[in-house]
Amino acid sequence: MTSLATAPLSKTLSGYPLEPTGTALRRWSGSSHPFGASVTESGVNFALYSANATAVTLLLFNSPEDADPVRVIELDSQKNRSFNIWHVFIEGVRHGMGYAYRVDGPHEPWNGHRFDPDKVLIDPYAKANNLSRWKRGDACFPGDNLHTSMRSVIIDTDDYDWEGDRPLQTPMAQSVIYEMHVGGFTKSPTSGVKNPGTFLGLIEKIPYLKQLGVTAVELLPPLCFDHTDVLREHDGKKLVNYWGYSTVGYFAPHQAYCVSDNDGQHIREFRDMVKALHKEGIEVILDVVFNHTDEGNHQGPTFCFKGIDNSTYYYLTGADGSKEFYYDYTGCGNTFNCNHPVGEKLILDSLRFWVEEMHVDGFRFDEGSVLSRGESGAPMEHPPVVWAIELDDVLAKSKVIAEAWDAAGLYQIGYFPGARWAEWNGKYRDAIRGFIKGDPGLISEVASRITGSSDLYQWHREEPVNSINFITAHDGFTLYDLTAYNEKHNWANGEGNNDGINDNVSWNCGVEGETDDQWINDLRARQVKNFATIMMISMGVPMIVAGDEFKRSQGGNNNTYCHDNEINWFNWDKINSSDSQEMIRFWSKLINKRLKFKNHFSGRYFAGRTNRFNISDIHWHGPIVNQPGWDDPQARCLAFTLGDTADDTDGVNNIHVMMNMYWDAIDFEIPQFDGLDWYRSIDTSLRSPEDIVDYDQQVKINDQRYVVTGRSIVVLLSRETT
Repeated sequence: MTSLATAPLSKTLSGYPLEPTGTALRRWSGSSHPFGASVTESGVNFALYSANATAVTLLLFNSPEDADPVRVIELDSQKNRSFNIWHVFIEGVRHGMGYAYRVDGPHEPWNGHRFDPDKVLIDPYAKANNLSRWKRGDACFPGDNLHTSMRSVIIDTDDYDWEGDRPLQTPMAQSVIYEMHVGGFTKSPTSGVKNPGTFLGLIEKIPYLKQLGVTAVELLPPLCFDHTDVLREHDGKKLVNYWGYSTVGYFAPHQAYCVSDNDGQHIREFRDMVKALHKEGIEVILDVVFNHTDEGNHQGPTFCFKGIDNSTYYYLTGADGSKEFYYDYTGCGNTFNCNHPVGEKLILDSLRFWVEEMHVDGFRFDEGSVLSRGESGAPMEHPPVVWAIELDDVLAKSKVIAEAWDAAGLYQIGYFPGARWAEWNGKYRDAIRGFIKGDPGLISEVASRITGSSDLYQWHREEPVNSINFITAHDGFTLYDLTAYNEKHNWANGEGNNDGINDNVSWNCGVEGETDDQWINDLRARQVKNFATIMMISMGVPMIVAGDEFKRSQGGNNNTYCHDNEINWFNWDKINSSDSQEMIRFWSKLINKRLKFKNHFSGRYFAGRTNRFNISDIHWHGPIVNQPGWDDPQARCLAFTLGDTADDTDGVNNIHVMMNMYWDAIDFEIPQFDGLDWYRSIDTSLRSPEDIVDYDQQVKINDQRYVVTGRSIVVLLSRETT
C-alpha cells in the first residue's frame, strides 16, 4: 500500500455515521507528523512518540464509552515506525470515535522504564478525553484496566464558524486581569444560569464582567483534569481536585465544564465562550500547568506519559544513580521534563493549538520556574522552551505570564529568563499587604512597587508591564479575608489546619472573622477600597481575583483547592445585595478611571519629563510637600503627584495621591501649581457614592491642605483654572 504522505489530506465534515462493527478499517503505514490523531476526508492518521517502546497497539472504539474496542491494531515496528515515532493511518475512522494505546517495553524502574502492556493509555495530543468508565485506582496497580480506563476521542476541529473572530491583542499596559474559576463562577444555584458551572454558563454572565470593566479573564486550569479524584472525605463531604492544577490532557477542554456529554462538542463549547467574550472586548488567558502531570509519583496512576515513555517525559532520580523515583520540584509528585526536545515540542504544540485553533489571547504558567530547569534539573540561563515561547511567530502576540518560582526553592522574580515574559510579582503583593495593614517603614519599597518595580525589572531593560501586580490570587486569602482574619482557618480541608501558608500579612481589624460591629465592618470595607485603589494607581498590570470586588469570603480558608462547594462558589444573592453593589460600583469606576488615564500607565518607566505647568511625571511627598520621609522607620504615610507629560495631551490631567495608613487622621499639604485647581475624585473613607465620583461630581479643593482619615487614600485630579 502507498504511504499516507502520497494521499490527499483535505478535511471532511464531521458527523458522518460510523461504519457498522465488523466493517474492514483499511490500514496504511501513515505519517509520523503531526503528532496525535489527525482527521482527513478518508480517515485518521495516528502518530505517537516513544523512543523506548518495543511494541505499540492502537485500540479503536465505536464510541469512547464502549467497554471493548471495535478493532485492535498492532503497529509493525518496520512499517509503522519512523525513528522514535509510531504511526498508522486507518481508513473509515471518523470524528467522535474513541481510541487509546497499549505500549510495551522494558519494565525496569531503576532505568526509568515503566512500560506495562496491561495499561490502556490516552494520547498526549488528544483533543478530548472521556472519563465515563475511568477508575483511578485501577490505573495505580498491576492488571488490565481496559474496562475502567480513560479514552481519547477523535476530533475534527475544522467544523466551526468563528464569524471573523481573532485574538484581541489588547496592550499589556491597558489590561486589567480577572482571575476566575470557570466552575465556581456560576455553579451555585444562586447564579440562575441555564448551564451552571460551564463554559456556556460563563457566557450568560459576561454582562457582569463587562459592567465591572475588566479586559481579560484568566481561567484557572480549563484543560482536561480528573475532577472525579476524591482526595479524602471530611465531615461527610467529598474533597476533590477542584482548582484543576493536575493536567490530564494538554489539548482538550475540561469535560466537566461542558454541557454536552458528546466529547465532540467540548471544543465547540469552549470556542463559543471565547467568541462571546471577544465580542465584548474581553480577552481569554489560560492558566496552564506544564510543570507536572496528574500521574503523580511512583505510586500514582499510569494513563499517559508514564506508560508511553517515562524516562523521556519526567525528571527521574534514585539511589546510586538509578531512575526509579521522580524529582519533585513542584510539590505534586513529579516534574515534567520541559526542556527535553520532546517535552518542549509538546508544550509549544499545545500553546500553538490554543492560539491558532481556539483563539485564546495568552497564558499564565503555573510554577513557571520549572520551565527554566534543564534536563539535569539545574536552572538554565537560556532554557530552550522559555526562549522558544518568547520568540515563536505564532505566539508572538500572545500574553505570557510566569509564576516565577517553584516548590523546590527556585525564586526568579525579576530574573525569569526571556524579555517579554510578565511575572506574578509576589514582592508587590507582600509590600502592599504590609503597608495597608499598617506596618511601618515600608514606604520606600511601596514607592518602588507603585512605580513598576524598577529595582526588579529595569536593570535588564524590562518594563513595568513585566510586573503583574496582585494582592490576592486563588491560592491564599481573599481580599476581604485579609481584613477579617489574622490566622488561617483551613479545618474544612481535613488536614488538621496544617496546609496553606501561615504568614498571610493580614489584619482582622480587631475581631477574628465575621462580626456585627458596624465600625469594624466599615473599616474592613475601607481597607478593601485601599487595596483596590493602590492597585489601580500602580504601574504594571493589575490582576484581581474573582469575588474580591464584592468582598467574597472563604471563612479564613487560604487553601481551598479541594472544595467544589459553597466555600468557593460565587453567591449571586450576595452579589445583588446593596452592600456588594456599592463595592462593585467602586471597583467598576476605579477600573474605568485607570483605563481613561492610560497615558499615566503607559507601560514605560518615568523619565523625568515635565509638563507646561512645571509638574514632573512623578514627584514624591509625605504629609509635607516634597518631604517623603524615606529614612523614617515609623513612616506609614506617602503621597505623590503624577504629571501629565504625554506628547498628545495638554498637561491638564495630573493626579495627586495621598495615602495614610496610620490609625489617626493626618493633615496633608497639597502641592500648588499656577493655572491649576485640584478636585477630589476618590476618598476611601467616605461612604458610597461620595467615595468615588465621576468628573461632573468631583468636589473642588479650595484649601492647600486635606485631612486624610486614618487608614484611607485620597486621589485628586487637576483642572485648568477658569
